Amino acid sequence: MRVVTLLPSATEIVYALGISPVAVSHECDHPPAARSKPVVNHARIDATASSAVIDQQVLQAERNGGVYEIDLDVLAAADPDLIVTQGLCDVCAVDQVLVEEAVSELDLDCEILTTDPHSLGDIRSDIERIGGAVGRSERAVEVIEAFDSRIESVRDAVTEIDERPQVVVLDWLDPLMTAGHWVPEMVSIAGGRTPFDAEASIPREWDEIRAVDPDVLVVAPCGFDLEQTAENSTDLTEREGWSELTAVAAGRVYAIDGHEHMNRPGVRIAESLEQLAGVIHPQRIGPPSKEAARSFDRLIEQ
Repeated sequence: MRVVTLLPSATEIVYALGISPVAVSHECDHPPAARSKPVVNHARIDATASSAVIDQQVLQAERNGGVYEIDLDVLAAADPDLIVTQGLCDVCAVDQVLVEEAVSELDLDCEILTTDPHSLGDIRSDIERIGGAVGRSERAVEVIEAFDSRIESVRDAVTEIDERPQVVVLDWLDPLMTAGHWVPEMVSIAGGRTPFDAEASIPREWDEIRAVDPDVLVVAPCGFDLEQTAENSTDLTEREGWSELTAVAAGRVYAIDGHEHMNRPGVRIAESLEQLAGVIHPQRIGPPSKEAARSFDRLIEQ
């Protein structure tokens, strides 16, 4: 079956099911084999810019045709039987409407499978649905079992803890946004409490963060690796009252690679949970890997 995947999480799921896609999105970089595939779309923004500039570029792009553009020649050459796209966020990846328009314009004879996950259960369902669509249902069951096993290992490791610190996970820095969807559930499984339990990532005023005064603050901007997070660190550190936050004073502010972890609702969310648990309860889980997460202070000092 010829499969085109238009978001990183779908690409990772398809590879986990034993299928090599014929084309992918511009952000699909895992596993490494995905990097050599034809790229079907491109973004109309500079993803290397600051968080504030990217936000302005996104707003401008949305007023002028959208953030993404599909390369019709590449999609036509891919000649897909199945396209996997998403309906979760038109900023994160190509959305269903744009794909439908491209398929119609090219008169392609293919199925479009749209993901829209808001929980770990939804991610499991997406693995199952994609597995069925590509004829790998049995393999999908194995992938889900492995996914669940890693999640339950984290849950079991923190079951008997007496203290569950209050955790805030930031999904964007300027403007500030707290992570929603599956992230609050992950915080709970990892042994934390979240004051912001929302179905979506939501803009917040800085005063809201100060009022909550989290015990642990996790900085995981969507699409940012650790280096880009460090480059944008002043979006937080120059805010009034930053040094007075409990998490800052206690040295419990951490950066997690938002490009590779937390923001990709696929099979590696289980690994992201392990990294998150490692910063909340390192004595129970063990510290996170240096490639995935760092102390915020050490990150910005480097």
